[in-house]
Amino acid sequence: MKRTARQTTTATLTDLTRAADRRQPVTITYTKADGTETVRTIEIYDIRTTKAGDIVLKAMDRQSGDSRTFRVDRLISYTVHRRSTYTLPVQEHRAVAVEAVSVNTPDEVICRELARDDRDYWNDRFDHAA
Repeated sequence: MKRTARQTTTATLTDLTRAADRRQPVTITYTKADGTETVRTIEIYDIRTTKAGDIVLKAMDRQSGDSRTFRVDRLISYTVHRRSTYTLPVQEHRAVAVEAVSVNTPDEVICRELARDDRDYWNDRFDHAA
C-alpha cells in the first residue's frame, strides 16, 4: 500500500496512469466530501483535470458497479492489483480510440500529456458532458 502523503502527486499519478494503461484494478482509501473515509476497489478508465484545477480519476466502482469520479487530492492510500485486469467501459456517445501506452516514470507522464493533439487535449479537459 502506498500512502499519498509520503509521495509527490506526480509519483501518485504515474502509478495510477500505469495502472489504467495496464487495466489493473486499484484499491483506494478515499476521503469523501463529508469527511468520512471509505475503501473502494476501482477500475480507472480516465484521468482528467477539472475546470477548477482538480485532478480526478474516472473509474468504475466494483462495489456499486457505477461510474464514479474520485479527486486525487482526497486519496489517502492506494494499492495497485498485480494480476487482475478489466475491460474498458463502452462509451456510446462518442468513439474512443484506446492507445496502448506504457508509462514508467513521471517524465513519461508529462511527455505523454505534452504530445497529445491540441483538439483532444481541450476536448478532454473541458468536456461539458463530464
